[in-house]
Amino acid sequence: MQSGGDSERCDHAGTIVPMKRAIALLATCLALSALDAASAAAAAPHILVFTKTTGFRHASIPAAIQAVRDLGAHNGFAVDATEDSSDFTDDNLKRYDAVVFLMTTGDVLSDAQQTAFQRFIRAGGGWVGVHSAADTEYDWPWYGNLIGAYFKDHPAIQSAVLDVADPRDRSTSGLPAKWMRTDEWYNFQSNPRSAVHVLATIEESSYDGGEMGADHPIAWWHDYDGGRAWYTAGGHTDEAWSEPLFLAHVLGGIQYAIETHAEPAAAKIDSLTAKLHGRRVAVTVHYTGCNACRGTLRVGTATSTLRAVGGIATATSGVLPRGHRRVYVVLTDAAAGVKLTASRPIVVR
Repeated sequence: MQSGGDSERCDHAGTIVPMKRAIALLATCLALSALDAASAAAAAPHILVFTKTTGFRHASIPAAIQAVRDLGAHNGFAVDATEDSSDFTDDNLKRYDAVVFLMTTGDVLSDAQQTAFQRFIRAGGGWVGVHSAADTEYDWPWYGNLIGAYFKDHPAIQSAVLDVADPRDRSTSGLPAKWMRTDEWYNFQSNPRSAVHVLATIEESSYDGGEMGADHPIAWWHDYDGGRAWYTAGGHTDEAWSEPLFLAHVLGGIQYAIETHAEPAAAKIDSLTAKLHGRRVAVTVHYTGCNACRGTLRVGTATSTLRAVGGIATATSGVLPRGHRRVYVVLTDAAAGVKLTASRPIVVR
């Protein structure tokens, strides 16, 4: 049907409208959608990952950057990475909720850049230090207080037992009380305990080369000079950055650093995949906004515990009866009043 050279069409309500008008309406809708997407992106927390080194350079830095990018993608924060200290200006730092010193070493900031960074923290910004962030800026006392303690030395890479001192903190809530892992374990020039909240210590009897005695902090946080600072001594090896528990630990630190700037992400299950291996099913759940969640996999009356860390939960069932079945997953955080569920059908042959 035509009128005045315009073909006609139905809009979503079934009303007949001229084609030119429909095109104009479509263009307006697309523009508004783009604005909504831009607003959502602008509202997401934004962190700057800084990896400049003027001393030893860790080969694991590329793996660490990618791991932090992946954490951001799954947990609702944007990540920029740089080795350019000229990014430390007032105008640029205002774009970020937190700055991560990811295995920096040596003297990395000029006097003017140091001043800009101090203003960022004093304005309520957050800081995360990983591993050799403690081997950085030895001649800057303000930074030494931000870290909590400077690096002294370390023995060879080896396994050790970490004792979680605060299991309620978001960066340790998913860790075992005694956490055995392999890394390069730092001795520090001083014990930071009097100035920080200690999250975990290392048992010097569990490895060779510890020099701080029975109280050897290895991860901590504190509110500092108007902002927030979180530090972990782990992260030396490539393997650390594919280790689910370590990634959950780092994620919790980043979330602490950005917490006053961002609304918490709504708890939800983003996806559930189920793959059959013979008569067993392996499930992977991607979820958001439930850092302390515990999970269960259920197929019929059989249940298995989901291992949930860093926005990803996995489990494999026992041997299942043949036939049509439905996989159920449940993620819960009783303290936060969160219960998330999802399901999907499978056929066991």
